Amino acid sequence: MKLGTRRAGQPGPLDGSRGQLGPPRPPQQVSGENGAVPGERGKQDKSVKRGNWGNQIEFVLTSVGYAVGLGNVWRFPYLCYRNGGGAFMFPYFIMLVFCGIPLFFMELSFGQFASQGCLGVWRVSPMFKGVGYGMMVVSTYIGIYYNVVICIAFYYFFVSMTRVLPWTYCSNAWNTPDCAGVLDGNVSSHAALNLTHLLNATQKRTSPSEEYWRRYVLDLSDDIGNLGEVRLPLLGCLGVSWVVVFLCLIKGVKSSGKVVYFTATFPYVVLTILFVRGITLEGALTGIMYYLTPQWDKILNAKVWGDAASQIFYSLGCAWGGLITMASYNKFHNNCYRDSIIISITNCATSVYAGFVIFSILGFMANHLGVDVSKVADHGPGLAFVAYPEALTLLPISPLWSILFFFMLILLGLGTQFCLLETLVTAIVDEVGNEWIIRRKTFVTLGVAVAGFLLGVPLTTQAGIYWLLLMDNYAASFSLVVISCIMCVAIMYIYGYRNYFKDIEMMLGFPPPLFFQICWRFISPAIIFFILVFTVIQYRPISYNDYVYPTWAISIGFLMALSSVICIPIYAIYKVCRSEGDTLLERLKNATKASKDWGPALAEHRSGRYAPAFSPSTESHLEVQPLQPEKGRSEAAAASPVQGSNGSAHSQDSRL
Repeated sequence: MKLGTRRAGQPGPLDGSRGQLGPPRPPQQVSGENGAVPGERGKQDKSVKRGNWGNQIEFVLTSVGYAVGLGNVWRFPYLCYRNGGGAFMFPYFIMLVFCGIPLFFMELSFGQFASQGCLGVWRVSPMFKGVGYGMMVVSTYIGIYYNVVICIAFYYFFVSMTRVLPWTYCSNAWNTPDCAGVLDGNVSSHAALNLTHLLNATQKRTSPSEEYWRRYVLDLSDDIGNLGEVRLPLLGCLGVSWVVVFLCLIKGVKSSGKVVYFTATFPYVVLTILFVRGITLEGALTGIMYYLTPQWDKILNAKVWGDAASQIFYSLGCAWGGLITMASYNKFHNNCYRDSIIISITNCATSVYAGFVIFSILGFMANHLGVDVSKVADHGPGLAFVAYPEALTLLPISPLWSILFFFMLILLGLGTQFCLLETLVTAIVDEVGNEWIIRRKTFVTLGVAVAGFLLGVPLTTQAGIYWLLLMDNYAASFSLVVISCIMCVAIMYIYGYRNYFKDIEMMLGFPPPLFFQICWRFISPAIIFFILVFTVIQYRPISYNDYVYPTWAISIGFLMALSSVICIPIYAIYKVCRSEGDTLLERLKNATKASKDWGPALAEHRSGRYAPAFSPSTESHLEVQPLQPEKGRSEAAAASPVQGSNGSAHSQDSRL
């Protein structure tokens, strides 16, 4: 099935006014550029109450920044070489087409149609509002520990501003006798020339970068329960991280939309600089071949397909609530179908590109040490803060490359963190929904940022890395899969796929392509269920290097995972109990039925089955545009409050 129905950039036939005064037109009769009927190019399509993106580039860049995060750099390259190199690309792109892009499109269209955050959209089926609360819990967990990772990148960024990187040699106070640096003058010439023998002969050899990471930056304690003291340098950097995030979101999407012009694009500049530098090094080709050489026998391994599906699912940020939130600030007739394809492909292409950057440097390092690439390859924090920084010490002007690398990590992290914070703030503001809190959205943002900072303080202690990895492995793992699966079922089978397809046709001017209809109803839920089963089967208790987590810590991890999922049945039971009906079946029907205020947020878009007969229950949720605001109230009252006009009547916006 062809993914597109028209050229990229060609506007949809519904981007604009829904019609003229009088009876609403059916969607298929509306045509013209950007959704407006002929002569309506100046049509306003904005929500004054919530705000919109300044333009569509801001939304695309924000979504790219949200989807492209640290995992693209420090997880995908490792998964690729571990699961068959180039052969891994085949299941990876299969999962992208059949699961990643369809789920991405579903969440964007869901948020854009209702112009609501992850809580407000569940007017579509109020019993499932617990899914939105689950998304908020997940985003809270991720937002807490993600900014701690950013703060560590800030710390490395600041300490790189020196003539000699502090993890270059073994002559520092924090180093042990087991430290062996390739540039260290204390290493004997025999050990320097035959480092392969040294690595094979003893397991005690540690690199200067590893000891700097474990013994100085983290000052790692011996147990997760032994918090020790707060690492003040990390605490200061955590404060810097939250201040930067708050300032960029101080005016919501109006301010963050401008910031992403830099934060979403400059990482590609840095990646390109590091790539060009990397491929000119001796041994870089060996590393790249290690990354890409296909091992086709592994493609029959179910674990490879499971890793591909999981990486696609987690990398795109599905079920976090961020995609719904970002799309809710789009104009109603924006072509989110086109955007979902562009953003998803950009995300995956970035992962592949980052693999070249990482493995060209690791290949150079392995060549310098005289070892196999697998001896220096790592993933997660071990790659970002140990392996790659050590490789950078081998380069001329190493502080420059270190500054660029960690600045790139900071920007990649901030792009995701912006959306995580905005998801929570938007959900709170939309849920309260009155003028008082809308005017004070900045204070809500500040409150969430301060709470995030305080909750992140324990992660800056000597046992902080243990807690960070515990949250990463449990708080945002299988719970996301459960949330996404329930969301698919609720939209496709409770609300009804026919209703949803009509909603999309009303919004975009064309129904979702047949390929997406099949994926949403059958293929994507099946793949999500496969990911869930795979996650359970492949489960292993978490460990960090040689440290094995105690049972009580793993129990806390499971409780964090359940805390988001448990929101779904708890709210469903609450909603059923509060619904009208004499029997349980009647209560269930009323609890799952779309509420009266479900549908487009702007009254001018509510046509057909959404045309409102104004009542106190729906009036407060709709926003209309004045027909001729300069005239008196009597004339405005005489005009229809439901449909817009065809001319310049929409020159400005107004709240009902």
